[in-house]
Amino acid sequence: MKKLLAVIILVILGYNLYLVFSKYEFGRSVGPVAKDYLTKTVEKTGAVNVVTAIVVNYRGFDTLGEVTVLFLAATGLGAVIYGINESKKGKGNSGHKPVVEASLIVRTGSKMLFPLVVILGAYVVVHGHLTPGGGFQGGAIIATGVLLMFLAYRSFHVSHKVLSFVESLAGLTFVVLGILGFVYGSSFLDNFLPLGVPNTVLSAGVIPLIYIAVGFKVGAELTGVLDNIISTTKSDDTAHHE
Repeated sequence: MKKLLAVIILVILGYNLYLVFSKYEFGRSVGPVAKDYLTKTVEKTGAVNVVTAIVVNYRGFDTLGEVTVLFLAATGLGAVIYGINESKKGKGNSGHKPVVEASLIVRTGSKMLFPLVVILGAYVVVHGHLTPGGGFQGGAIIATGVLLMFLAYRSFHVSHKVLSFVESLAGLTFVVLGILGFVYGSSFLDNFLPLGVPNTVLSAGVIPLIYIAVGFKVGAELTGVLDNIISTTKSDDTAHHE
């Protein structure tokens, strides 16, 4: 009886879903909002990358929330790992195996690739309004370069004070640009600067500035997360040698 009832419910649910989705031609038609984005984005924002204009300008307040979520996640992970490290210090870790240092090839390759990866990340951030990419992607690329150094050199470290300063300054810049949109425009994160000439670096008004701030914030937060994770293995090494 239960199986029969479940089948009946699934049939009814499937039929109703079919009635709803059959009214929309997914992948073949574009609604009025999407048409407005595709046809008027360059004119309204100066950004030739429509995705960037939507994320940073049309849905800029939502993007601020996403950056805040990333900050909370990084803070939570740091708190959890700090507790783990403190418990390891109290118990010791005599059974831990010694860590093998990275080879000369890995160390040399990481040292050569690190500046190139950082430059690539900066390029992706600065050109986010022109090409696919932007602050989130560029910040993640920069953090990947830092990860290379962490893996190659056990002694490599970053300053959490500097990371906190960069992260706070980037977040403050985001909020200030949003408030200036109220002052000189009509809404939060309104594009109040000159739009410039499309397809040039100095275009799209405040969008490149917002993405630069997001790039610094994401890069600093992810680097802090990586440092917190790596610190657990370093504490294990210290306990073993002691």
